[in-house]
Amino acid sequence: MTRLSVNINKVATLRNARGGNLPDVERFAVDCERFGAQGITVHPRPDERHITRKDVLLLKDLVSTEFNIEGNPRPDFVELVLQASPAQVTLVPDALEQITSNHGWDTRTHLSALRPIVATFRQAGIRVSIFVDADPQMVEYAREAGADRVELYTGPYAERYPHDPQAALAMYRPAAEKARELGLGLNAGHDLNLLNLRPFLQAFPWVDEVSIGHALISDALYLGIEETIRQYRACLN
Repeated sequence: MTRLSVNINKVATLRNARGGNLPDVERFAVDCERFGAQGITVHPRPDERHITRKDVLLLKDLVSTEFNIEGNPRPDFVELVLQASPAQVTLVPDALEQITSNHGWDTRTHLSALRPIVATFRQAGIRVSIFVDADPQMVEYAREAGADRVELYTGPYAERYPHDPQAALAMYRPAAEKARELGLGLNAGHDLNLLNLRPFLQAFPWVDEVSIGHALISDALYLGIEETIRQYRACLN
């Protein structure tokens, strides 16, 4: 069964807009787990515009399911992940000025840079996932880099799905099947929501984990976080 990891960045964005500790990010993470989340994802960025270094270090002792830290493996990020020792680290090639992630790694071009970083995390007992576009070659080179999993960037899927669902799914089949063929774990994330999640998982039932933040937190404004997590979990079954 595919697991649901809730990305809580947007909760931290709301807190940081006013200062103080409302909403309480750490309590929110614990409550998400209580309501059925099977993991918590954070993506700390250098400017700390949402999740902060302090948040990461507090969450490492609070998350009881699976803690997943995403980010570009700059030296300060590597140091933070090793200190927090999460279950999983997801390597994302986001630039400093990016609002959100919008592409995966070119794992072929960056193979020599990724290999030692992946090895460092694996030696520390941290599972490594590499964020890639839906390109089977990028999946192959992620394996060459030593990754345990790949996370497919599903932004293009979400954009195309409302207009042509079958074509949207067809875009992802070669990469998803390549991951399975190579024995890599398969994650997915970005712009997945209550409308497009179930079809994606019906097409690729071997997806291990989805990481969902923006849509899930937006749905919670209307449904409440407990009901929202229940509905996302229902999509996974």
